[in-house]
Amino acid sequence: MNIIVKRFDELTATELYEILKARAEIFIMEQNINYQDMDDIDYKSLHCFIKDGEKVIAYLRAFYKSEDKSVVKIGRVLTLEHGKGVGRVLLEESIQAIKEQMQCDKIYIEAQKHAIGFYEKFGFVTTSGEFLEEGILHVAMELD
Repeated sequence: MNIIVKRFDELTATELYEILKARAEIFIMEQNINYQDMDDIDYKSLHCFIKDGEKVIAYLRAFYKSEDKSVVKIGRVLTLEHGKGVGRVLLEESIQAIKEQMQCDKIYIEAQKHAIGFYEKFGFVTTSGEFLEEGILHVAMELD
């Protein structure tokens, strides 16, 4: 299981299609979130994903949260296969790639409440109270 890390302009048409398909499957179909997924942030993001054949089975994107580039925000985190360690590999290797390629002081995520324990395993700490994002409870978390 190998992670692929690419900037937007390095993605193939098939990779981009599979990424968007996976995001739609999880966030729109499974979690019933009605939002504009293609928000132009993809253009300035680092895309980290794992494939099974051509199918993207795990994904996240990372981008600078502010102009000073000290904090990187990760989002659109998903796995299509559960209980096989895919999420662990995705996050572990993505954190390493972000640190190497984006040289930030902190990594920030708005985690769904049910996933707090997962992110804590990687050193993320909760930095906010609960808030609603697209009808789902979230908390802000940071990794130094």
